[in-house]
Amino acid sequence: MLFYLSILLLYRKSKGKGNSVAAKTRKKKDEARDIRVQAIEAALSLAVEQGWEDVTLRDVAARSGVSLEELREHFEDRADILCALGRMIDKSVLAHVSVDPDEESSVRERLFDLLMDRFEALNAYRVGVKSVLRSFRFDPKQIVISLPHVCRSMSWMLEAAGADTAGISGAAKVAGLTGIYIKVLRVWAEDESPDLPKTMAALDRALGRAEAAVNTLKGQGRRSGAED
Repeated sequence: MLFYLSILLLYRKSKGKGNSVAAKTRKKKDEARDIRVQAIEAALSLAVEQGWEDVTLRDVAARSGVSLEELREHFEDRADILCALGRMIDKSVLAHVSVDPDEESSVRERLFDLLMDRFEALNAYRVGVKSVLRSFRFDPKQIVISLPHVCRSMSWMLEAAGADTAGISGAAKVAGLTGIYIKVLRVWAEDESPDLPKTMAALDRALGRAEAAVNTLKGQGRRSGAED
């Protein structure tokens, strides 16, 4: 009897320790997320006040109430703060996506919905993002730095829409959708209506043109194969 009681006590102790470790891990994750969100919001706020080109990491740390050491733990550099915003928007969009796409809708329709969800999520940071975009006009280097991260986000949107992103054709899709997103982003920046009608129209036109171009290329390929 004593043996079984001892085993039971040991089990309860180990379970308690496991729960404690799990709780500490969750707390650390929550704290890390809080620091990232605080830094992103601080950086965008500063971009509105003084222009993104003049925002320093010291400014962001001071505004968000964290040390430079803590900021460095979560961000590689200033551009990485914008990339973190992009990842946060990605997560908010993908949170509502099923791993099994709706077969009744086309890839184009699913992409339209996903990208509109993305623009709507960006509305929460509209003023700050617009300030950053304005600064990019005078510092094209920032566009080059951000481009791989935008491509990565568009790859996720294509995957969520059920499109194949493998191989050369997949890379072409990612590049094409990135171009569409950047073009429509300029329209979004000037579209002050809550329903984003201009953004919706621009995105629909751009996706339609891309779909027509792909269908034309496929048709030419089939004709060429038939002639051979």
